[in-house]
Amino acid sequence: MRSQTVRLPDEDLFSLLGKEVELGRFSHSIALCFGRANIEENATLSWLIRPAEIADLDALLALEQAAFSGDRLTRRQLRHLITRAQAEFLVAIRDDSETPPTLLGDVLVLFNRATSVARLYSIAVAEAARGQGVGRALVEAAERATWVRQRAYLRLEIRRDNLASQRLFERLGYRRFGMRPAYYQDKMEALRYEKALMPALGPVATGPGVPFYEQTLDFTCGASCLMMALKALDGRISLDRTLELRIWREATTIFMTSGHGGCGPFGLALAAHRRGFLAEVFVNDRGVPLIDSVRSPEKKEVMRLVHEDMLSEIERIGIPVTYATLDVETMQARFVAGAVPLVLISSYRIYAEKFPHWVVVTGCDDSFIYVHDPYVDINNGETALDSMNMPIQPSEFRRMARYGRAGLQAVVLISRPEPSAHG
Repeated sequence: MRSQTVRLPDEDLFSLLGKEVELGRFSHSIALCFGRANIEENATLSWLIRPAEIADLDALLALEQAAFSGDRLTRRQLRHLITRAQAEFLVAIRDDSETPPTLLGDVLVLFNRATSVARLYSIAVAEAARGQGVGRALVEAAERATWVRQRAYLRLEIRRDNLASQRLFERLGYRRFGMRPAYYQDKMEALRYEKALMPALGPVATGPGVPFYEQTLDFTCGASCLMMALKALDGRISLDRTLELRIWREATTIFMTSGHGGCGPFGLALAAHRRGFLAEVFVNDRGVPLIDSVRSPEKKEVMRLVHEDMLSEIERIGIPVTYATLDVETMQARFVAGAVPLVLISSYRIYAEKFPHWVVVTGCDDSFIYVHDPYVDINNGETALDSMNMPIQPSEFRRMARYGRAGLQAVVLISRPEPSAHG
């Protein structure tokens, strides 16, 4: 829907969010998680922060027109965000006895179904309200709303040349964790920031640094995950569409669901081996992986032949295959030791669609397992930021790491080869 996360006018963010203004009082209830704010010094406004309502549509649309020169939300989009979206849409309303209620600003936070991360997508403050602390209060209310939704991280993107924004959000406790090259229409880079809303959360556990690669076709998630794992283990590897398609051709099951086949665990292991890496397969079923995803007997037969051929090659090469579930604790330990896990999941818990999908583990700590998801849901306004280092609670991860009625579980561990005894 849009190409940037925090849509801020070009004006100095310090004036927008109120650099020098301290909130005199900000009380909130657990039920609403928002509240009232009064500025006692150097300000003339008091306001109420609450969820946006349909009655706010005209004012919200007017603020969109005034605050942004392009990439504006339409009335229809605003209505959807208020009524049906996986979002928290908050507004700051002027609240005093002498002036009619007036919209002073808004902030929009988007949520993913199954992960513990939220995205600060948009913030706008009316020109007459700038410098009063409205923007800062909206950000803080957004953080509380995110926490009430049981999300542990809030993320956003900022232009590399917007130094004021960077300083401001750093002052609010946001940590820079990456960059997206040529992200904006003018090819400016986007800096990625996040804030841990749970005080005990710290840096992700040490393991291979996994770069991000976005799949370019619906059926290349497995190939894209393997590419990310290989790049993490050997920085000389170039990630491009040619490699994506080459790995897919090597690892595909030929058919799957109603379209082209994705990649199976045995095919991914073979593709890694051909490139000089070690691979281990953990699968809880000795049958043909994902064969229940097709109905045609002819397609089932093709998938069976492909599987048997791959399995024969795996046995000849000596790639380890364990017909059992790899538990989360062991997977985390192997990651910290240097292996990169590729995990088959059901996409239903994230996208509400029942199809098999691969993700790659990028980190772990006491609270979460972090994954890169190569799929970016651009139709719902998401960017690559939403798919990177997605924090998932271990209990939720266990539920999603199985597919189909049979509960297929598959993990492929990729690691560097052992140093040669002669080298």
